[in-house]
Amino acid sequence: MKKTHKRTGKARPEEAVGAEPRLWVQILIGAQMLFVAFGALVLVPLLTGMDPNLALLSAGLGTILFHILTGGKVPIFLASSFAFIAPIMFGIEHYGIAATLGGLISIGLVYLVLSILAKLGGANQIRKYLPAIVTGPVIMVIGLKLAPVAVNMAKSFDGSGTYDGTALLIAAVSLCAAIISVLCGYKIFKLIPILCGVAAGYLLALILGRVDFSPVHAAPWLCNPWILALEAGRYAFPVFDLAAILYMLPVAIAPAIEHVGDILAISQVAGKDFITKPGLHRTLLGDGLATSLAAVIGGPPNTTYSEVTGAVALTRAFNPLYMIIAAVFAIALAFIGKLGAILRTIPSPVMGGVMLLLFGMIASVGLKSLIRDRTDMDKARNLIIVSLILVVGIGDLSIAVGRFQLGGIGLAGILGLILNLIIPEKDAGKA
Repeated sequence: MKKTHKRTGKARPEEAVGAEPRLWVQILIGAQMLFVAFGALVLVPLLTGMDPNLALLSAGLGTILFHILTGGKVPIFLASSFAFIAPIMFGIEHYGIAATLGGLISIGLVYLVLSILAKLGGANQIRKYLPAIVTGPVIMVIGLKLAPVAVNMAKSFDGSGTYDGTALLIAAVSLCAAIISVLCGYKIFKLIPILCGVAAGYLLALILGRVDFSPVHAAPWLCNPWILALEAGRYAFPVFDLAAILYMLPVAIAPAIEHVGDILAISQVAGKDFITKPGLHRTLLGDGLATSLAAVIGGPPNTTYSEVTGAVALTRAFNPLYMIIAAVFAIALAFIGKLGAILRTIPSPVMGGVMLLLFGMIASVGLKSLIRDRTDMDKARNLIIVSLILVVGIGDLSIAVGRFQLGGIGLAGILGLILNLIIPEKDAGKA
């Protein structure tokens, strides 16, 4: 018997018996989910110097692992996290790719701790120790700290920041296309503004003859992504360096808390309480282990993708099977050598243009979390916490003892956590 809508009395197609699409339709829907995530998925490795093919592989395997651990109940897709762009850049520069991957593997420990807290006290227990007054400014730091990188890539072809009028023109087209996609795009285009921006900028770069296809000619059709990444210096077998681990661990706080919001969002979209079943502790653990697995493989840390949640809301495709299909497509694409080569032909200003919007939006998300939580910025306590997190994080203050160094985003996050615990909430004076 078909279920009906309470108001209209009409049958709900997505809930009706026998309403499940045919296999080829399911495959198309799954492929579309990957298409929605694709632009952001490959952007992180392209910006950080990691390998896009390995990012595809780690996203696919990480998503499948997540669904195994959560019983295949939550319709979400996991892929490259923007929160780790700056830390990965810093880590590769100061510790090397091997130690950076070792640090990223250890991030699973943060999710494990939060998973235990969620099991014992639920989402409220996590918010108690990591409220918006801490996570909001940390997210703002993540976006604002990358602003110089975006500007330099937008105005030069080599990312050095040396002004080039043609580069700035291409960046402007990428930026405008992304903005138009967000504001005026039709349905699916609103979900893929990054992809639209990159496509527009890339097309102009092609017309102007600023795209070098030599990497594509040299790349094989089918490949072992690890071998190609090893040869190109974009992968190394992970090693565990204490300094790199302690640098990466605090950075995981913000995306872990963001995970809670994403699970709440997909719960509202699907009309099910995923916080209770399969449970927030399971989704956090799945996300954390998927991130550790990604680092083992050589990809960037994984996170739940809000873009895909938007696609689920638009298409009403609530079946988690579609995410498994998207994951299988991602794994298959990882072994196509020419795909990764094509992605590496994207000129710097094309990426720089969308980054101008992207990094600003990351900072805005942090500000939005403060507003949504109704944080009273008239309180001296709150002003102190936000101010110190922003200055320490953006100013890249660091402390060092021997080889151990903690600074920037990591130090800002720990400082905010400590200040939130030691500065009393009650009777906090007005600024």
